[in-house]
Amino acid sequence: MKIPEKLNLAFLPTPICKIENLSKKLNQNIFIKRDDLTGVEVSGNKIRKLEYSVFQAIKENAEVLITCGGIQSNHARATAMVAAKLGLKSHLVLRSNSVPAPKGNHLLDMLVDAKITYLNENEFQNNLEYEMKKIKKEYEKSGINSYIIPLGASNGIGNFGYYNCMDEIIEYEKINNIIFDTIVCTVGSGGTYSGLFLNNLINNHNRKIIGFNVSDNSDYFKMKIEEIIHESMNLMDVKKEFSKKDIEIIDGYVGRGYALNTSSELEFIKKIAKSEGIILDPVYTGKCFKGMYEEIKKDRFKDSKNILFIHTGGLFGLFPKADEFNF
Repeated sequence: MKIPEKLNLAFLPTPICKIENLSKKLNQNIFIKRDDLTGVEVSGNKIRKLEYSVFQAIKENAEVLITCGGIQSNHARATAMVAAKLGLKSHLVLRSNSVPAPKGNHLLDMLVDAKITYLNENEFQNNLEYEMKKIKKEYEKSGINSYIIPLGASNGIGNFGYYNCMDEIIEYEKINNIIFDTIVCTVGSGGTYSGLFLNNLINNHNRKIIGFNVSDNSDYFKMKIEEIIHESMNLMDVKKEFSKKDIEIIDGYVGRGYALNTSSELEFIKKIAKSEGIILDPVYTGKCFKGMYEEIKKDRFKDSKNILFIHTGGLFGLFPKADEFNF
């Protein structure tokens, strides 16, 4: 079984700790894997995927990394930071109806001099792939090699970031004599869930992998995750059967939409910060953790002895939301 090579850019393995106060309140053992601590500039889940994607880019002699995301994209910021660290250039295609004042992730993009192309909502939704290929062709005309990394680095090669994370979790279990029978993560582009799922499938760990989507719907992501997993299997030269029915994504917590928040979501982020000293982000982990919290109260997790929540980072995206909090 072949696993692609990667760079070593993140601070790994990330720690796992128990969320004591909430566990007592809900009468459920809840642990958290702190992937928000993979670094500072590159913090969050995206760097795990980029270790594989950027290795491939360098292998193909790329001088520019092209990628995309929302104006507060954690993935775009991490890509720009990695490019700067490795002496490469970055070109980001960001979704925004205007050119906003730099804040949060967008500010960090600009600090490392990432080149940015802004697309409005309609252009991003309908022409993103065309625009990224167009940018690549422009670099080619100037004799510059570039490499396109898709949204969230969620494709076959990037998928190994969370395949590798599952190995970390299993190793932690062995050392600490514990089993996390249920692993919960946010689903925003599919690559975190699919990596965990693939490792769980191939190595017969028999863990329950549960995702909460923060955009689109569960049917869309089941299709997307299935595609990513098959692409990774091809790279591994391995085949193992599974069904879309095995992919468990709980819908209903998207709220107002991707990167948009309700007052109750923001109040929940404050609640967890106050009770646990853990900061969730408004785009991903805030919605996912709130979904898990509500589903625990509905007894959805009553058969789970130990739940592990993957904290995928996103702290910088909190700062542009300051005015929306009720302080």
